[in-house]
Amino acid sequence: MMRTRPLKVALLGCGVVGSEVARIMTTHADDLAARIGAPVELAGVAVRRPSRVREGIDPALVTTDATALVKRGDIDVVVEVIGGIEPARSLITTAFEYGASVVSANKALLAQDGAALHAAAGDHDADLYYEAAVAGAIPLIRPLRESLAGDKINRVMGIVNGTTNFILDKMDTTGAGYQEALDEATALGYAEADPTADVEGFDAAAKAAILAGIAFHSRVRLDDVYREGMTEVTAADFASAKNMGCTIKLLAICERAADGGSVTARVHPAMIPLTHPLASVRGAYNAVFVESDAAGQLMFYGPGAGGAPTASAVLGDLVAVCRNRLAGSTGPGESAYAALPVSPMGEVVTRYHISLDVADKPGVLAQVATVFAEHGVSIDTVRQTGKDGEASLVVVTHRASDASLTGTVEALRNLDTVRGVASIMRVEGE
Repeated sequence: MMRTRPLKVALLGCGVVGSEVARIMTTHADDLAARIGAPVELAGVAVRRPSRVREGIDPALVTTDATALVKRGDIDVVVEVIGGIEPARSLITTAFEYGASVVSANKALLAQDGAALHAAAGDHDADLYYEAAVAGAIPLIRPLRESLAGDKINRVMGIVNGTTNFILDKMDTTGAGYQEALDEATALGYAEADPTADVEGFDAAAKAAILAGIAFHSRVRLDDVYREGMTEVTAADFASAKNMGCTIKLLAICERAADGGSVTARVHPAMIPLTHPLASVRGAYNAVFVESDAAGQLMFYGPGAGGAPTASAVLGDLVAVCRNRLAGSTGPGESAYAALPVSPMGEVVTRYHISLDVADKPGVLAQVATVFAEHGVSIDTVRQTGKDGEASLVVVTHRASDASLTGTVEALRNLDTVRGVASIMRVEGE
């Protein structure tokens, strides 16, 4: 039997995502009520610019006083889609204090203060759901913390930023340079006027922190994630990748150490074989590859951003939280019992592709190979081309630690026959 008294929802933010949340709540009201077991009512919308026309939203619901809205006392669920650290953090904690549960899409805040927010939710017997914070419409958070709760996850690797994937895909398929591909992404609305958060890996790093924390039942903060942007990737790197049967993606990689005693979380460009499922992810789409003991290999794929896709994830959380509200229960909170430490990047072991500019004369390859050997880095393949006294030497290693590779490169730079290190890129997805 359906309850007639509606559950009241406060919406913080009414931009691209917030306006879609409001629209779906209105147009799908009957279906949402049937799925939840009670009607859902939009009780207020907090915005910065109240004069702006918002189609389908009663102007009487619009307010600039977000704090007063979450303090009303009759709000069941607060949906936060304003982003950033403040005032979002204060509004969420206030919502808990005044009896509301929270649905958020705020990856930056969750990556920085997720533990404190979960604690605040627990103190007030409230829910904190955030499916929309990672990979847009793709169901990922809930499968990791619920469907795979009985399994041991060893690795999560994926493309979690659509802007960077669009740019790299254009560079790969058309031969465009980085700036040309970025300009096209901006013109199409995939890149912000200031794309720094995307192209320098900050956005993906926040998502990696969230994924690692859930996957490994440990607290992983944004500061724990190694981050390397993709602005230095060149057409020459793609040419080298193609010679290896690879392409290049900006990857978020979270993995458990072989001995199980620590975890790592990192974001950087990497070459991946064309045979790997992630290599075929095109345009602005996202995909995440999960490896676990019992389930094996799983892949989650779909649109990773945009108003309607992200709103879909928000509404899925809203339905779950409202159902919990009616049942007088809460869903899963933070699981950090494992408390695994995060290892520094220097301990990460992977393969490397190194391109060197060298003198084209006898003995150069032997000198380079000696340096690799002295630092304990085993060479898999070498390719050398050159003319007129100059040459390019491409070395692909077997698996080596980041620290040993760093030492190798420093030593290579000191060789008289090495003119420069053109590029260094990790090779993933073996």
